[in-house]
Amino acid sequence: MKQGQVYILECSDSLLYTGVTSNLENRLAQHHEGNFPGYTHSRRPIKLLWNTDLMDIQDAIVLERQIKNWGHSKKRALIEENWDTLHLLAECKNQSHHNNFSLDSARDDEDNIHERDRKFRKFLL
Repeated sequence: MKQGQVYILECSDSLLYTGVTSNLENRLAQHHEGNFPGYTHSRRPIKLLWNTDLMDIQDAIVLERQIKNWGHSKKRALIEENWDTLHLLAECKNQSHHNNFSLDSARDDEDNIHERDRKFRKFLL
């Protein structure tokens, strides 16, 4: 089974780059050396801020795609392991969700928050 890691870099312009690799050390060297034209090439130097442990490469690819769709604040909350902020930023805030969200379901969700947070942290760490 092939293994991989998800990582987040901070570029010289403070923008964040999320990637996945099977060899983090080599991939970081490639980013530093600017071997490939792309997002980080013109934004060097870069700094590694966060990475997962090794995991199944398919799981790593799924997680990378998920994190790439997050905003800057949500990525920062993940990097800083600020689980409360991450949870708040993960909540759906569109109007249709708000109109269909009952108080009873909110109480039910509150009971499950800690269990979901535990599972999420276990997956990431």
